[in-house]
Amino acid sequence: MMGRERRPGKRSSASREDGAGGSAPGSAESRSGGLLIAGGTVVDPAAGFVGPADVLIDDGAIVAVAPPGELRPAGVRVTREIDATGLHVVPGLIDMHVHLREPGYEYKETIRSGTAAAVAGGFTSVACMANTDPVNDSGAVTSYILEQARMAGAAEVFPIGAVSVGLRGERLAEDGEMRRAGIVAVSDDGRPVADAALMRRALEYCRMFDMPVIAHEEDVQLAAGGVMHEGVVALRLGLRGIPAAAEEVMIARDMALAELTGGHLHVAHVSSARSVELIREARQRGVRVTAEAACHHLWLTEEAVDGYDTNAKMNPPLRTAADVAGLRAAVADGTVEAIASDHAPHHQDEKNVEFDAAAMGVVGLETTLGLVLRLVRDGVIDLPRAIARLTIGPARILGIPRGTLAAGSVANVTLIDTARRWTIDASAFRSKGRNTPFQGWEMEGRAVLTLVAGRVVFEDRGRERGAGDAATAERSRGRTPERFERFDR
Repeated sequence: MMGRERRPGKRSSASREDGAGGSAPGSAESRSGGLLIAGGTVVDPAAGFVGPADVLIDDGAIVAVAPPGELRPAGVRVTREIDATGLHVVPGLIDMHVHLREPGYEYKETIRSGTAAAVAGGFTSVACMANTDPVNDSGAVTSYILEQARMAGAAEVFPIGAVSVGLRGERLAEDGEMRRAGIVAVSDDGRPVADAALMRRALEYCRMFDMPVIAHEEDVQLAAGGVMHEGVVALRLGLRGIPAAAEEVMIARDMALAELTGGHLHVAHVSSARSVELIREARQRGVRVTAEAACHHLWLTEEAVDGYDTNAKMNPPLRTAADVAGLRAAVADGTVEAIASDHAPHHQDEKNVEFDAAAMGVVGLETTLGLVLRLVRDGVIDLPRAIARLTIGPARILGIPRGTLAAGSVANVTLIDTARRWTIDASAFRSKGRNTPFQGWEMEGRAVLTLVAGRVVFEDRGRERGAGDAATAERSRGRTPERFERFDR
């Protein structure tokens, strides 16, 4: 709901609250103090604010957000000022579903290359899945991931532990041990938890830690042998299909278990319109269920597989235009609270094979923001809600103190030029993965500067350091940004 105009309050610095489990690449000795981001349009969905404002950062934390020009006498010596004229200043973006592949699959991706891709895409925090080798089913592996992320010094990493030992679906992993080491959720993503009794125990156990169980919803019998959505395109191509029901029946089962246990079920990469209806109905009954959508399911249909393009092979598969419409509506109305990349890099040799044999998955850390901004331009969702799906939405699902520009919070900030034109070119990715179905798409809008704990970890080489894009600034002159006191999330 649009409300009365509200000015961002000038707030004094508070002690910084660090999130359990997140790596902290911006250590105390490396944080920059006295950084002022001036002249931009702040979009902070957690506060329900959109409007012109300056942001002051000191010692890796947000000191204050206030109307333009009011922060200079704030008592903090400004050692650097960033001119954000013509740019949107938002809380650091959060991707709650990525595969960093390390340990074990470093030929696909490493924590260093994956987090470099993340900050280039505007993401300051990522949550990484457990399907590594060894599987992240112990505190030792969790600690290794966090240490590698700390040494990489780019995006924060929040590890997700396995539901079951070795992802085998036979017995629960040591959730308590992993939680103490730093996980924020559990998931056997890539594999469904086929055993209903095991899923029930996972929901019960994780409720004690107030952690979500992130479910890859797939009935393996219904999906067996399938390589794309079951429909007319699969029939025409002679490929075995995966019906949407394979996802929907497992969602129905797991929501019944969440209702029984009171646990928090999170549905990963939801792909069908009927799945959305099931989630919406369960939420109306008070079931604790959340969901995310990936950009490829918001933009592409089964038709993308035509020509046997293996970059359009993923799990769950691309579905119909009606499913895309249902997902878009759910993202807009908040039934789906987060947009994630489901970043799944593969070596080119795993994609450059016949379709049946190709690996499933696509990369997305460096394309997600541009695709979300394209949804905004097409009127699918407004900008505040779009930023909410990339910030406070995933932060609340994972229970991490991120996704806000509130005073005292960690100074994770993304500056976005919504008018910057660029073309998706996989050869320029910082990720090792090149497997994108969006190659050659013309984009408008991208991250131009990313800060983690007050430290610049990415800056677009196409713009002068500390200066706003001149063309964008010219377009913004004489235009008063809208302000909202609150809006439906």
